[in-house]
Amino acid sequence: MAEFNVERKINKEVIEADRFQKMIAERAYCKSEKRGFIPGHEMKDWLEAEWEIKNQYFYWSQDVE
Repeated sequence: MAEFNVERKINKEVIEADRFQKMIAERAYCKSEKRGFIPGHEMKDWLEAEWEIKNQYFYWSQDVE
């Protein structure tokens, strides 16, 4: 997986790769839990969680004028 660092322009916080992975794992776990841990959706949960986390930080990093 490509390294992904997110920078918040407000306080210059950089999300470390390990923390980013943990955030994705937690979000993917919640998705699986909501489904009752039915197997076969692990990759979908992970990819959706990764997309959500990236977009969340992209939104937070935007300058407000």
